[in-house]
Amino acid sequence: MVESIGAPGSQASLREANSVRIIEAVRLYGKITQVELASVTGLSPATVSNIVRRLQASGTVTTEATVRSGRRAQLVTLARREGLAAGAHIGRRAMEVHLVDSGLGEAARQHLPLPPDHRDDTTLDRAAMLVTELVEGLGADLDDVLGVGVALLPAASSGWRDVDVADVLGRRLGRPVVTAPATEAAAVAELRLGELRGASCGLYVSAGEDTDSCLMLGGTVHRGAGLPVAGIGHMRVAPAGAFCRCGARGCLNTVVSAEALADPLRISHGRLQLRDIIAAAVTGDRGCQQVIADAGAAIGGAVADVATMLAPDRIAIGGPLADAGEAFFRPIRDALRSRPLLQDPDLTLVAGRLGPAAAALGVAGLALDAAGAAKALEG
Repeated sequence: MVESIGAPGSQASLREANSVRIIEAVRLYGKITQVELASVTGLSPATVSNIVRRLQASGTVTTEATVRSGRRAQLVTLARREGLAAGAHIGRRAMEVHLVDSGLGEAARQHLPLPPDHRDDTTLDRAAMLVTELVEGLGADLDDVLGVGVALLPAASSGWRDVDVADVLGRRLGRPVVTAPATEAAAVAELRLGELRGASCGLYVSAGEDTDSCLMLGGTVHRGAGLPVAGIGHMRVAPAGAFCRCGARGCLNTVVSAEALADPLRISHGRLQLRDIIAAAVTGDRGCQQVIADAGAAIGGAVADVATMLAPDRIAIGGPLADAGEAFFRPIRDALRSRPLLQDPDLTLVAGRLGPAAAALGVAGLALDAAGAAKALEG
């Protein structure tokens, strides 16, 4: 079954959305009463009370009695489990840093724009600073951090190729550091917290500045036995097309990239960034909708080829292009439906749930895994 994206929600999905609103408000304010939660979320006091009760039962939040304006009130805070981990996603133009507890519950986060061609030394200094600030903001210190993970885009900056990120950041923070490709980290997050949960064979696709993918088999990342797994961005889709930076000709990344999408719009729209194209497509610009649809068709063909060969039970697509909605997802569904061998009702296509946070959360999870493995060896 190829699921539609953005279908009307059920009562259960409404409860989940309201729970997310409350968790986000508690995360933003740190400590907040139930009365204040009702005010900032727009939910009724009864709804807030019921959701807080469920979140407390699941161990997501804790409550304590307090007095506000002479009246008794219930103060709500996020539950903190033993130990912390930090995940940093360093992209081309921004860095996301998330702090999680040992159960991957998010405790704090920070977003930092980055200049073009940002240098590795200054960017890693900023990453160390943000991790330290987030930890101290929770009243903890770096000794409470079990590990740090860093998710990197391929060739995030041309000057990064020979940088040992784990060693450099590890020396700055005095904590163990692991690194992973951003798409792999996002796939891990979707597997543990998002739309790939329960998938025995899950395909995660990141569509944005470039297109990349990661295959999850039996709950773990498939990395191949020898050669690196390049992902669908380097599948040949245009044999007579442009040369890719990998050296091959006609890769999907030469057809679907920020530059490739902006090029046909240059005469009519001027120079646009990818975020501008997506925003215009969402608001109804036909030219931008068309290039987004063309991108969806190209990615859909590649995804259908992979699905025909590997038979995944779930496909999740994240990255900036997923924010374009139906203009992007419709041609992908059409490509899957056009293949007779992909009519399995168990095959589902969904939008990634975690958005820009996925890579940072996933690599924080990998840092926790490494810390657990190290502790097991010590034992």
